Amino acid sequence: MTVAVISCRSDAVAQVSAQPAQSAKPPHPQAAQTQTAKPAQTPAAQAIVPAAASVQPQLLGQYGDWGAYMATPGGKKVCFALAKPASSLTNPANRPRDPSYMFISSRPAEKVKDEVSIIIGYGFKPNSDASLDIAGGTYAMYTQNDGAWIKNAAEESRLVEAMRKAPDVTIKGQSARGTASSDVYSLRGLAQALERMNQECR
Repeated sequence: MTVAVISCRSDAVAQVSAQPAQSAKPPHPQAAQTQTAKPAQTPAAQAIVPAAASVQPQLLGQYGDWGAYMATPGGKKVCFALAKPASSLTNPANRPRDPSYMFISSRPAEKVKDEVSIIIGYGFKPNSDASLDIAGGTYAMYTQNDGAWIKNAAEESRLVEAMRKAPDVTIKGQSARGTASSDVYSLRGLAQALERMNQECR
């Protein structure tokens, strides 16, 4: 099966490119805490839609380092802010790695608003947590395959408010091969990107 993956070029305009399908992403930790719920779509997985659907994300606006986008897979509106890391470090250095992205997504049909997720660019070490560091605070992230989501969903709204005000955020994780990574995302323009996307997905 082939899926279309929303990616981001250096000019911050999204495109859809066909890539081999990966295994299903896990549910948000709200549903995943028991580890028994059937996997559901997450914001990162919502960015992966069947190629046959020919869903082209629409750029709503570019705000600093963040783009605001809207797509309608299956006729259901999905809005998200997306950015690439401003800087990345790996240890050992120069290990091959796919591009990484941070998403903040809203899916009105599912009553989901401002959900934070990461595509890290490698397969995480099984059963490991990633971490999100911002303004002196640390948030644990649940991981599976190449995706990560805030582990405690109750903290998410507080995190997004902190992200609106902070200059940057750091994501740390470890690959299945033992490579440690540290990605710094600039938050310049995030507040404006969130406002714009939430105008489309209330």
